[in-house]
Amino acid sequence: MLLWLKTWQLGVKSLMLHPLRSLLTVLGIFIGVFSVIWLLAIGEGISRKAQEQIEGLGANNIIIRSIKPPSEVTQNMSGAIPYGITRADFARMQYTIPTVDQALPIREVRRRFSFGKRMVDGRLVGCTPEYAEVTKLKVARGRFLTPTDVNNKLNHCVLAAGTAERLFPFEDPIGRAIHVEEAYYVVVGVMESRQPSAGIGGSLAAQDFNFDVYIPITTLWSRIGDFIATRRAGSFEGEVVELSQITLRIDKVENVIETADLVKEMLARRHRYEDYGVTVPLELLEQARTTRLMFICFMGLIAAISLVVGGIGIMNIMLATVTERTREIGIRRALGAKRSDITRQFLVETVALSIVGGLTGVLGGLTCRPLMNVFRYTMEKTMPNVMEQLPAVIKTVEPVIVPWSIPLAFGISVAIGVIFGLYPARRAAAMDPIEALRHE
Repeated sequence: MLLWLKTWQLGVKSLMLHPLRSLLTVLGIFIGVFSVIWLLAIGEGISRKAQEQIEGLGANNIIIRSIKPPSEVTQNMSGAIPYGITRADFARMQYTIPTVDQALPIREVRRRFSFGKRMVDGRLVGCTPEYAEVTKLKVARGRFLTPTDVNNKLNHCVLAAGTAERLFPFEDPIGRAIHVEEAYYVVVGVMESRQPSAGIGGSLAAQDFNFDVYIPITTLWSRIGDFIATRRAGSFEGEVVELSQITLRIDKVENVIETADLVKEMLARRHRYEDYGVTVPLELLEQARTTRLMFICFMGLIAAISLVVGGIGIMNIMLATVTERTREIGIRRALGAKRSDITRQFLVETVALSIVGGLTGVLGGLTCRPLMNVFRYTMEKTMPNVMEQLPAVIKTVEPVIVPWSIPLAFGISVAIGVIFGLYPARRAAAMDPIEALRHE
């Protein structure tokens, strides 16, 4: 024990004789450990963000969306083009599939909303009272739609946070009437602000909930109907869409995949072409978890390369040190030091460099989240245009330190110190004492 203590004292003293060289060597290990923790934390943050968005859709839900078929399918059709899921599809799924616990019909139309001289463009969403729960919307003031609103086809509406702010920047919107083109609706509630959802799955596009107006779906059917007219550069195009989306809630998670297959088969039998898309959040969640593991492995591999580069730096410095200290090695051997003593001395020096680099790298890695926030804040103040063009996931991601990444990175740094320091140490021990004493 005393021998090892003296060896450590001698090794640290030798390193302190060349502080700048030792510092640069430690820097290589620091960057490697720092990179492992940072890259894994950022990867975990991005992965969790994606999984949260998928989980927000509900693991026991199945989402069916209407999709406009490509132009080559509709080019021979004249007049209004009918496509998408229908009320008949909705009734069939609701009443013939025993595992369906609840079915929610949704109809979306782009409209202009106005109050006085203030106007805003957004989505007019015809829905049922369950819509708020399914989409994780929370009421800020007033209330959401009720079964009475739906059953009686009332002209009541609920405003999203952005719509309310644009139309009523100073007034309380509750009880006031807004115009949706030629019709008017009485405001009964305002929702809290919610972050837009990213596009998930091939058929589920990104959705911005902040400029919506929610009305009973029965009111939308009776006032607006299924026909949509679109005018573009002097041309006129008509579409007939009965439902934009159906969300099915399945009684048990175990039945989701089987029910999704049944829904796909049912729609395929009754639709001439694929004008719908079926999204199963449970499948996407499993895919996201698998992708997370692959992503973490990939990021870890990239960071591990930095550690290997740091290890090569240690070997290079130690080989140079062995050459510089050849005469010292010869004197120690002449005074009775064994080869194992020389090996131990140089090995201790490399491990000391690795430990210092590993510990500082861990401390630097723990600053991932605050430094990321400082970086985003600085970018928003100095280059706001660049920040606006970045993807939403980059602007909102919060790094999450992976607990096992800390001991892993530190352990690898020490292991690299031993592996890359072993050759220089053995080379020093293998020197002939007589030749070493002659070295100038």
